Amino acid sequence: MSRCKTWRLHGFMATGAMMTGLGFIATAHAAGEPLKIGVISEESSVAGASISKSAQMAADEINAHGGVDGRKIEIVAYDDHSSASDGVRAFQRAANQDKVVAIIGSYISEVALAMEPWSARLKMPFITPGAASNDISKHVHDDYDHYKYTFHGWMTSAFIAQSICDFSHDILVGQFKMKTTVVMSEDAAWTKPLDERYLECLPKAGLQVLDHIRFNPDTSDFTPIFNQIEAKHPDTITTGISHVGVQPTVQWHDQQVPIPMTGQSSQATTTSFWKDTNGATEGVITASAAAPGVAVTPKTVPFVDAYQKKFGVSPAYDGFTSYDLVYILADAIHRNQGSTDPDKMVDALEKTDYVGTIGRWQFYGKNDQFTHALKYGPGYITGINLQWQDGKQVAIWPASVANGKVKFPAFIKVQQAAK
Repeated sequence: MSRCKTWRLHGFMATGAMMTGLGFIATAHAAGEPLKIGVISEESSVAGASISKSAQMAADEINAHGGVDGRKIEIVAYDDHSSASDGVRAFQRAANQDKVVAIIGSYISEVALAMEPWSARLKMPFITPGAASNDISKHVHDDYDHYKYTFHGWMTSAFIAQSICDFSHDILVGQFKMKTTVVMSEDAAWTKPLDERYLECLPKAGLQVLDHIRFNPDTSDFTPIFNQIEAKHPDTITTGISHVGVQPTVQWHDQQVPIPMTGQSSQATTTSFWKDTNGATEGVITASAAAPGVAVTPKTVPFVDAYQKKFGVSPAYDGFTSYDLVYILADAIHRNQGSTDPDKMVDALEKTDYVGTIGRWQFYGKNDQFTHALKYGPGYITGINLQWQDGKQVAIWPASVANGKVKFPAFIKVQQAAK
């Protein structure tokens, strides 16, 4: 595939909150060749388009403050068209022809898993900002010497499910006294471990699973699926949807399915989803990384405000991670005294301890089950839950960052009011 345009945006002034503690800024080192970072994303996808935009924003901010020890960061962007084969071709071109020092790539697990072996073969540091499949970090754990160049820059599917179960326990069960759910997930690599953990942790959270439905991401008519769900009379639907796009959300609204839709809806994490669904997302609850107006860290709100000013919408969940990852790569190079040797990059990335827009970044070690995956839990990354209310994203969990309470549309029948 041909190389996409390398965006060169100027004039963005970073806030003090964004730049605090970044020791590689404004050093006295002499300027050298640009540090090229490859960014492979799904530009036609609502969620995927945030990856390259956010990476460029981070690069512009770093460059405006002197670069990395005097060297500018250059983002070389590629569109994989949501295709594993296109993703691999982009990865090969980035490494072999464009000579990037690291690659940030893909929110689609199938694409990331296809690129991961090439990270090993080419000894190319590779971080995925949104793909969730447990297998990404499992490969690193099972064959560290071969796969150590891959890092998992988003919560694993198992951690996403656990976060949703924790939310379900606190809000759906604790406040609304819900007792039952149906799991409804697209058939994809990322949802297999997601559903496995759902089926384990939802009952522990207090929700009996009445049915487990997996559907083809190319499904265009959800009438039979929603009819099947309604026949079970669950208190909520726990979703795992991303690649299927807007269709299940639009049809849930238009069919007036009287059951709350919670879980993970990746496309719903960006504010453009309201327009994309013509408001049908009203009442939908989804897990995410951060949201407009929610100060997960001091860096969250300044980044979201700047992104919205520039692009007119908020970033999707992988926009937050992509933005943070450019800073993390820059910091790793700085700590290596400018070296981009792949093995030294791996060593530096393993020592990452960085507070970004979604929390404190550290990666699990060689002997952990999820080697090189993003650490999950209190004090690290736990995610948040949002609900669409009156055209806006409202943070409803956890309590430490919530800026609103759950409010369901009139067609939703909640059996027992919240206390």
